[in-house]
Amino acid sequence: MSIIEQAIERMAHLKRAGVDIGEEAAAAPEAPPAAAPALAPAPVAAVPPAGEAVAPAQVASGTAIDSSRYVELDLARLDGMGLVVPSAPRSQIAEEFRVIKRPILANAHGKGAAPVDNGNLIMVTSSVPGEGKSFNSINLAMSIAMELDNRVLLVDADVARPSILNLLGLPPAKGLMDVLLDEDVGLPDVLLRTNVEKLTLLPAGMPHKNATELLASGAMRSLLVELAHRYPDRIIIFDSPPLMVTTEAPVLAQSMGQLVMVVEAGRTTHAMVKQALAKVQGCPVKMLVLNKARYARTDGYYGYYGYGYGYGSETGYRDTAKAG
Repeated sequence: MSIIEQAIERMAHLKRAGVDIGEEAAAAPEAPPAAAPALAPAPVAAVPPAGEAVAPAQVASGTAIDSSRYVELDLARLDGMGLVVPSAPRSQIAEEFRVIKRPILANAHGKGAAPVDNGNLIMVTSSVPGEGKSFNSINLAMSIAMELDNRVLLVDADVARPSILNLLGLPPAKGLMDVLLDEDVGLPDVLLRTNVEKLTLLPAGMPHKNATELLASGAMRSLLVELAHRYPDRIIIFDSPPLMVTTEAPVLAQSMGQLVMVVEAGRTTHAMVKQALAKVQGCPVKMLVLNKARYARTDGYYGYYGYGYGYGSETGYRDTAKAG
């Protein structure tokens, strides 16, 4: 019988015995207050840990994920921009990146010519700005996300000049810089899930005066280790700064398993390519993608040359790149 039921029964007995309840009521609460501390802890011990402390926090966290960590990409807009989209799997651009991604995926899954450490960490860069590296980063990520067995994390690591969210038609958001600068911000807090089921985004984050230096920091190296081990089943693509613009890009490349260098046809010289690649040390696999090239032949828009691979046009840049 509960304390309240006992008190009610006691009052009933007193009433039947002819005791004035009004006078006793002032004294009777002395017993319940003595019992009240025993009554109060019961809900705290039994209910709040499950109902007040844990459940509300989970609801709040889940609500935050649903409202701020999910973004809707306008796929029709992206298709009009010439990007790879799931709704057009047989477009020319989709076919071209289907060829480009094959050796990359083989290396990432340990099925290449030789084992590649951190093969799932892929850096997309260029010699100088404006060669189309962000365009290629998005297309490569989209193409891999359309695979049955691969999930993709696209990281905007060009923190001085971020462009991934803008190209995708999304507003600025917290991201990489916030994780590096604020110990209270973790990766799950800034990842953006998209309506492309297997594609997740890590934005560059809020601008910071030391953004490029942070790419070469110990915090960044620790983050790369976390990414490689926390998401071993995920292909992680870094849209990084150009190699000849900052000293941080070559440092970042040292932690990568694969490097894809975008070369603009008709603009980037052979000497620039050699100079840029000379800055990269430690990355075992280096590949080149010839961008903005038009051929008389109809077998492809992109020329492509990779470490141990050769794809694309048989004329022009591929042979020149091999000579370098």
